[in-house]
Amino acid sequence: MAPQAQVDAYRSVSALLEEAFCKYAQRDACVCMDSPQRFRDIDEMSQALGAWLQSRGVDKGSRVAIMLPNVPQYLVAMAGVLRAGYVVVNVNPLYTARELQHQLQDSGAVVAIVLENFATVLEEVIDKTAVKHVVLTALGDLLGFWRGRLVNFAVRHVRRMVPEFSLPLDEGRTVTRWPMALAEGAQLNLRRVDVGPDEVAFLQYTGGTTGVSKGAVLLHRNVVANIMQCEAWFKPMLDKVGHQQLTIVCALPLYHIFALTICALMGAHFGAMNLLIPNPRDIPGFVRTLSKHRVNMFPAVNTLFNALANDPDFARLDFSGLVVSNGGGMAVQQATAEKWRRITGCPVVEGYGLSETSPVATSNRLDIADYTGTIGLPIPSTEISIRDDAGQEVGRDLPGEICIRGPQVMAGYWNRPDETAKVMTEDGFFKSGDVGVMDSRGYVRIVDRKKDMILVSGFNVYPNEIEQVVSQHPGVLECAAIGVPDEKSGEAVKLFVVKNDATLAEEDVVRFCRDNFTAYKRPKYVEFRDELPKSNVGKILRRELRSA
Repeated sequence: MAPQAQVDAYRSVSALLEEAFCKYAQRDACVCMDSPQRFRDIDEMSQALGAWLQSRGVDKGSRVAIMLPNVPQYLVAMAGVLRAGYVVVNVNPLYTARELQHQLQDSGAVVAIVLENFATVLEEVIDKTAVKHVVLTALGDLLGFWRGRLVNFAVRHVRRMVPEFSLPLDEGRTVTRWPMALAEGAQLNLRRVDVGPDEVAFLQYTGGTTGVSKGAVLLHRNVVANIMQCEAWFKPMLDKVGHQQLTIVCALPLYHIFALTICALMGAHFGAMNLLIPNPRDIPGFVRTLSKHRVNMFPAVNTLFNALANDPDFARLDFSGLVVSNGGGMAVQQATAEKWRRITGCPVVEGYGLSETSPVATSNRLDIADYTGTIGLPIPSTEISIRDDAGQEVGRDLPGEICIRGPQVMAGYWNRPDETAKVMTEDGFFKSGDVGVMDSRGYVRIVDRKKDMILVSGFNVYPNEIEQVVSQHPGVLECAAIGVPDEKSGEAVKLFVVKNDATLAEEDVVRFCRDNFTAYKRPKYVEFRDELPKSNVGKILRRELRSA
């Protein structure tokens, strides 16, 4: 079936999820901390949560903030919010009070579902927001008591639980524990809400790595389209798993668009089991979890691939079931990709997308054997245009801004028509802000972010190129390049390095760069760091390095 025909088969993300709940009811939808949850469980709990939200008098189309790490409650909350006719606002649970306040105020969220570990930050800002109802959950809330026992559990225990926080309860605000919300909702009927393809499903806030975080308005049809596009691209390779259930490693945060679409939504559509990793930075614990499962699909960013590939215990795992390792979120470096391929036998397939494109726009073929250095071809029903600053398309192999048109492109930025106008062209292309080139075969290669480009004596220097090359030095674990002011050249390259070899010295890095770069590209300054600042998905934040 063609992607557009498939899109027309689902009026909403909710309809797609409900089909999966029915079709795969007895399969495990996820495993977290060795505890499985079936699709049937997610179905029943999301209905209960949706009914409870409706009983609070929350109007259709209201925004509900979900502030959870990779735990089963996220899957329940996301499905429950959508099925009840509301809009999901994904929130990084590690946000500071300032960041959280901005997102809650900007979105106008009236409900917040939050893991109790992070509720103190919500406590700081809630009076400055429109949030009226808070649902508090704990890590153990879903582990072992849902199947037929939730109501009794709630009645016996939840009323004795006293919140450890001082969330204000004035002006009609409520604070409810997750088990009680589900217990009360289980006694109600979820009211069916007609949600159409042109209604908002998610407010997906941009990472804010280049400025103020903005809410990308993703309609139901945008998200459904991208799931169908990904299915058309991924399915031939995933069919290698045969009739066995697909197991997806879900280490990237579900509140980020990459994991939301690829793991949670496409995973549900395929009837896959998501192996939820709440804390992927705990590499030893992550590897122990992986050792218990035969995984088939491994989405990750370069920093995560790199951290695992440098762990000796990871190299001892069984990778016989791994058929797809898909990289995105940041440039995959050649040194990392080659090391991953040697260890797992599975090449990293790099793709590209943004919050504004739901997210996938391009991908390499899944049957490649080696690292390509490109982000691949446009996925089905997607057009890529490389344009200059005047909006004119440039020739092949010439750099320009990557512009994207397709059914997965957002409707705009939430309540920001001025910002929307800056990124949408008259002919319907989204201007990504990334510089790329397209070769004669139609393959696209990222050059860099326009705002990250370094101008040295009138020459363009792209940090990605510097980082790609320097990361191949055996003594370098990871690195980042930025531009700093320079009296003679306007800007100069400064390189930040995390060592893989304690004996690595500045002169070693300088010598390596002298051998590999023309003069204007060579870093003028080298600074060693114990670690580099990263976003919630592991993307290195050059902005923070520039402001340090």
